[in-house]
Amino acid sequence: MIIIGAGRVGGALAARARDVGIEHTLVDRTNGWDSIEGSDAPIFVAVRNDDLASVLSKVPQSAHERLVFTQNGMLRPWLAEHGLESATRGLLFFAVPSRGAPLDPGGNSPFVGPHAAAVAQWLGRINVPASVVEPRSFAVTELEKLLWNCCFGLLCEHTGESVGTIVDEHDDVFSPLVDELLERGMPAFELDLDAAARDAMKERLRAYSRSIADYRGAVKEWKWRNGWFVQIADAPGLHEELLEQAGHGDALART
Repeated sequence: MIIIGAGRVGGALAARARDVGIEHTLVDRTNGWDSIEGSDAPIFVAVRNDDLASVLSKVPQSAHERLVFTQNGMLRPWLAEHGLESATRGLLFFAVPSRGAPLDPGGNSPFVGPHAAAVAQWLGRINVPASVVEPRSFAVTELEKLLWNCCFGLLCEHTGESVGTIVDEHDDVFSPLVDELLERGMPAFELDLDAAARDAMKERLRAYSRSIADYRGAVKEWKWRNGWFVQIADAPGLHEELLEQAGHGDALART
């Protein structure tokens, strides 16, 4: 495996592979780029969303097919813009509290695409649970994770409360916000979830939030998260009202 990015996630993966003796190559800002052309291994991209364009410019065109994207947020428009719609994708369900800290495996990390099996196998060898899933299953989880980041980041700022308090005391705002963003977002993921599936997703969002009840989120990575929902809205709704009240009026005006 080639890992691009020696930050929090990439560094933790490389350290775990090193500790158990699993072959890998870590590429940072200045070192290791020459290893890409001399290999046919998948290329695990572990950089922030805003650094993706820079990474893509450094990877030879012939190696683009081997790229594996693991970023949170609405990545699909960017991938389509760069002809990477069929690239291998992953959603990471493990924690790395800070740069240099050990990786703490959580739930299963799903992967989809041409190199999904190879990546899942490699992660399994370093004791990180991962599996290959079907595109629709991946899309549901992708949208769910996007909603968690966008809804709870916004509601933590709006209420000043932790995620556990939000689901227990502010469901009157949480539930309609999820409904609104689900309705906006589903077409982009080629999903049409029925009422039962939507309710089940909201229950999973609540359950996960209760499992990390003291966590406080924030509105982050505007372009890739809340800003995308603003951009696709037919008209302002509860989401925009809450953003305005939480002090993001300037970002709203620019979107």
